[in-house]
Amino acid sequence: MPELPEVETMRRGILDAVGSRVVDAAKIRCSRKPIEITPAQASFRRRVRGAMVAELARAGKRVVIWLDTDDAIVIEPRMTGLVLVVDPPTSEHLRWRLQLADGPIDEILYWDRRGLGNVRLFSREEYDSRFGLEKIGPDALEITADEFRERLGGSRREIKPALLDQRAVAGIGNLYASEILHVARIHPQRKCSAMTRQQWQSLVAATHSVLAEAIRYEGSTLGDGTYRNALNQAGGYQNMHRVYNRAEQLCPRCSAKIKRLVQTQRSTFFCAKCQTIARGPAGG
Repeated sequence: MPELPEVETMRRGILDAVGSRVVDAAKIRCSRKPIEITPAQASFRRRVRGAMVAELARAGKRVVIWLDTDDAIVIEPRMTGLVLVVDPPTSEHLRWRLQLADGPIDEILYWDRRGLGNVRLFSREEYDSRFGLEKIGPDALEITADEFRERLGGSRREIKPALLDQRAVAGIGNLYASEILHVARIHPQRKCSAMTRQQWQSLVAATHSVLAEAIRYEGSTLGDGTYRNALNQAGGYQNMHRVYNRAEQLCPRCSAKIKRLVQTQRSTFFCAKCQTIARGPAGG
């Protein structure tokens, strides 16, 4: 589930690791479904031991630990992964440990209940090849209306599924796409090619505001309780959701009932009164 706000919260939760020295990197023995950790442990260890953590970055829905060797450790949480600095929710789903010295954080842990995530080490050239703008789109916190229109405006796809395309814009997932479109007053089934200039502007403003607000609340912890921040604490943005997973409840803007539909096998939540497909977005 982790989308941009949750992964950005993970990144911020380990910022104190900058300046620390890597002591070891180890795959943890786990009886659950194995995750991808590449390269092999001996090579991984050899390349990172003794290196300094130079920067903590993010590539869409991935945490990126840049080392002073110009290598990058890329952690991709996918559905149930967590990046932690304290004891994990369970010991049996702990997958990987980065041991540190000379700083306030002793270790960075990767925990993953379903085992769908991965931890990979890339050289600068490998990283640029996999995560450059030709591979993933501009970050959703930074994208402009012109970039949105350039990347999606010629598409006949419906706008909601299009927002999930990481090659067009990086970081938006199913939850925040519904929230963003509600704030922008854009119907989720509106074709990208039918969007007006005003709607693209409303979309980018809503994208920035919704994601920034979700980051302030440290992401959304849903009913299964899986997502946690680096200190193993729940996020708070689930209490602020306007439409997501609120079918048949009242829209906070107009009090009409929120609807649910399925697009590309994913649930979409919206207000048919606020998000009319036949008109452009109103203010507010």
